[in-house]
Amino acid sequence: MAGGLGAALAPGLAMTADERTPPARLKILVTGGHPGDPEYGCGGTIARYADLGHDVALLYLNRGEWPPSTEPHAGASRMAEAQAACGILKARPLYAGHANSKAVVDADHYAAFRKNLEAERPDVVFTHWPIDNHADHRAISMLVYDAWLKLGKTFALYYYEVSPGEDTVQFAPTHYVDITGTEPRKRRACYAHASQTPDRYYALQEQATRMRGIESGHRHAEAYVRHIQSPDFGLPLVDRP
Repeated sequence: MAGGLGAALAPGLAMTADERTPPARLKILVTGGHPGDPEYGCGGTIARYADLGHDVALLYLNRGEWPPSTEPHAGASRMAEAQAACGILKARPLYAGHANSKAVVDADHYAAFRKNLEAERPDVVFTHWPIDNHADHRAISMLVYDAWLKLGKTFALYYYEVSPGEDTVQFAPTHYVDITGTEPRKRRACYAHASQTPDRYYALQEQATRMRGIESGHRHAEAYVRHIQSPDFGLPLVDRP
């Protein structure tokens, strides 16, 4: 596995770009229940990784189709929105093949999902908080967690939040990423999902990034929980509480 973005930081210490040795190109995988989830929870961090020259892919559990369907063309409009959002963030869209709101978590689906991660060989994976209120969020979190265990905990594992208080609850960050410079791109990527009433949902997410910014000393920040047994992977110019 490639090294992280610089050495692990002591609490409260920020690393500037000039203090870092340029890292090797990394593979970053951000998973989400639906198109739009990774953008809302991690869009600023995704943009930072991409701007540093790393390979970033967004793996959606389903295509966001409604009503739920496994037909090949179901969710075409949502996929087009995801393609546009990924273009803004300089990332690649991937799909795990589940149906919206009908995720299945069993032995066969654990094995099938693990193949996605084996194919990508990520250095770090970001996924939903495992007790989010939406069942699809919980499902992909468990699928990621099982793959992480079965693959020997070889990649770093971080959890992210979406719509704090409305969806993600009991989330106590261990790490923050300053996204002040990339928040406008995050906003554009979220608004690319025009069918998902971004005027409503982005307002709550912006409150979250401002709150996490206050906590970590920035204008806007995204917050994460690193699994306690995860490799201690350096986030892009990371701050810790």
